[in-house]
Amino acid sequence: MSDDRPTRRDLMKPVQLLGLAFGAALFAGIVTLVSMGFFQTQTAEERQAAVVLALIIAGISFIAVLVIVALLLLAVDPAQITKTVDRGVLVDDEDDDPDATASGDGPKPSS
Repeated sequence: MSDDRPTRRDLMKPVQLLGLAFGAALFAGIVTLVSMGFFQTQTAEERQAAVVLALIIAGISFIAVLVIVALLLLAVDPAQITKTVDRGVLVDDEDDDPDATASGDGPKPSS
């Protein structure tokens, strides 16, 4: 039986993380251009000011996304990198403590 679930190493490729940061920066830059009225009739100075501000906002968002994703990756245990992912990362294991649900200490099973 083939195991086609991705490993954590497959999910954390640097090119994909840079692509995510670049996409967020591009989105922030376009939103800034639209909100500054770049695509409307303006003078050359107003267009230049809109482009400069959009580039600044795009750069800030690119760096912020990279830092946030890097900090989130630090939360992953390096021993778990080669394990396959078959459920959400923050979902509790159901079979960790079977006595907790019986005694009422753990979360209640959903209906």
